[in-house]
Amino acid sequence: MKLRVQNDRRDSKRALKLRESPTVMQPNPSERGVHAGNGLSLNLQPELLTGTPVTTAAAAASSNADSSEVRVSMNGASGDSNGGASSRRSRVNSHTHSHAHSHSHGHSRAQLHSNSEPELDPSDPDGDSGEPCASLTELRCLFRWIQKSLPFLVILCAKLVVQHVLGLAVGVGLLTTFLYVNTNIQTQVFLQDRHSKLRCIWLLVFLISSTLLLYYTFLSETLYFSLIFLSPTIEPLGFWEILWAVGITNFIIKFLFMGIKCLILLVPSALVTYRTQGRWLMLTEELGQVHQATAPVPLWFRYLVSYQESDGVSGLTTGVLLALFYLILKLLGLYNQRTSLLKTVRIFLAGEHTGSAATRAQCSEAGDVCPICQGEYRDPRVLICQHVFCDKCIALWFTREKSCPLCRIVMTDKVYKWRDGATSPHLQIY
Repeated sequence: MKLRVQNDRRDSKRALKLRESPTVMQPNPSERGVHAGNGLSLNLQPELLTGTPVTTAAAAASSNADSSEVRVSMNGASGDSNGGASSRRSRVNSHTHSHAHSHSHGHSRAQLHSNSEPELDPSDPDGDSGEPCASLTELRCLFRWIQKSLPFLVILCAKLVVQHVLGLAVGVGLLTTFLYVNTNIQTQVFLQDRHSKLRCIWLLVFLISSTLLLYYTFLSETLYFSLIFLSPTIEPLGFWEILWAVGITNFIIKFLFMGIKCLILLVPSALVTYRTQGRWLMLTEELGQVHQATAPVPLWFRYLVSYQESDGVSGLTTGVLLALFYLILKLLGLYNQRTSLLKTVRIFLAGEHTGSAATRAQCSEAGDVCPICQGEYRDPRVLICQHVFCDKCIALWFTREKSCPLCRIVMTDKVYKWRDGATSPHLQIY
């Protein structure tokens, strides 16, 4: 009797320990026979969560009334009570550990599944790892930043336009004037003897009036000093002021030499042949490019040497070194340009050796038709490859090419690209 009371107390303690478990532990049906053979039947139901001690008699009395109870029955002899108690403790502990392990494993698996669900969200743009997705994300962020900053950028651009409206208007006017005059000069040169003298006079007057109007508008800055390699009176002398003055001077120099080209076109064709006219146009453009390259030197030299009093001797030394370095680079650039200028002067003095006068027999063998203009020969010229062309046609061809139009044999080492009256659109700003 004492042994049963002790077993009941142990079982009640185990029930109190198991009350924290949220589920019910019951033996498997396959194990019930083993439990019955040993005289032990263990059913743990939710009533254990109440925390009340359960006795053997109460468990036996309430087993018939409700199935959700704890029944502990002992049917062994007193001789093997110690063995039965130890076997019951081992089975209860094994069931408790197995249930706790299964419950903790299920809980961890559910938690892992809940944590992994956001990573499998198909709406996430970065679900597929890789560099393309990362690049797309960066581009998307950049696009969003630009989209958000667009109103501010528009406001900033509007403010800059209002502050520099006069300078921008001058720049647009100079550019449109240059494009208009340059295109018309090339057209008049291409027409050769059929070019319009009145159009050339109009272009010359237009260039002169545009230049005078510009210098009159900025008379206080004395921008015309830059044409004779002097520094204009611009105050304050900042970077943007220097850049603006250099750009205006570059366009004005282009206008001056385009005006000289208009004067060349006004010379009667009886005094100047087409080849001679082309050589004059080519030399004019080469001299204009040299002037454009040297005109910005005083402005940039003055800007680099200038320093503030707070900079002291170090500021002056740095400015002088930068100015000397700029002069060295400028001299190297002018030396490279010297080669092209000397070759142009040589061609201007000696003429082009692109062929000789063709005889009547050579013209008859060629079919008496120029391959370029598809008309009768006018002042025919025969090349070293024995192909015959009109003098003006082949001269116009060599403004863009170096080889014969038919056999592609190289005839000259220089393309006479400025002989058609074109002016370089390159803006020399340094």
